[in-house]
Amino acid sequence: MKVAPIVVFLFRDTEGFASAISQALHANPSSSFTRQEDFFELSLEAYGIKHLKTSGSVSHFVDDHGAYKVTIVAMEHYEPPVLACALNEVLNKITEDKSSLIPTLLVPFLVESSKVNGHSKSLRSDESKPLIFGTKIGQNTDIMQALLNKTQEPPSSLGVQHETFACFLHFVHVMQLPTFFLIGQASQYLDNKSTKQHEILHAIVRFWLALHVCSFQKIEWSGIRKASGKARAWRAYTLIM
Repeated sequence: MKVAPIVVFLFRDTEGFASAISQALHANPSSSFTRQEDFFELSLEAYGIKHLKTSGSVSHFVDDHGAYKVTIVAMEHYEPPVLACALNEVLNKITEDKSSLIPTLLVPFLVESSKVNGHSKSLRSDESKPLIFGTKIGQNTDIMQALLNKTQEPPSSLGVQHETFACFLHFVHVMQLPTFFLIGQASQYLDNKSTKQHEILHAIVRFWLALHVCSFQKIEWSGIRKASGKARAWRAYTLIM
């Protein structure tokens, strides 16, 4: 899979978080960049999974010389243990081109504050400013440093109860992929009519301005919807550091 040196990696979710970010990002109107769309579908038969494939969309921001500057990968949602198999396939495809440098992954997550432990400040409905942590894994890059300067560093004891995040963190450690995580906390006390979730989304998307490629328009998002039933925890709790 051909990608740019910078890859924004999203997971499509029932809340519409990934779609809201992907649809809001556009080529900077003052530049010559264009946005190209693609789609991928990968077999999981190597893992004994024959009834399902991993799929998703790919958007490239390309300059007038045809060079890829930023790629957005939006992978479909999968539950564990299929999640690990699907994510492994996609990450292998992204990094399979050995003739070029390993891309830097930028990965945003929106997590309920009740699932973030080890932070003394609870996020409630009266918070005036969205709380977003930024942390890097692997070799430091220019874009990582730019984002580190704009985000709050998480405490060393910070833990996140999020299955997809735990799985992704494990893979980038093992594969030694330069990765920057943006973790926004959505308060459990807010209802769907609140604008706080939109503020968090806008705050996260604004960080992409550091790429000097993307601009964004008004984000359309219906807010967080509670999932029915209880999901099984699978390595759901992980320490960031």
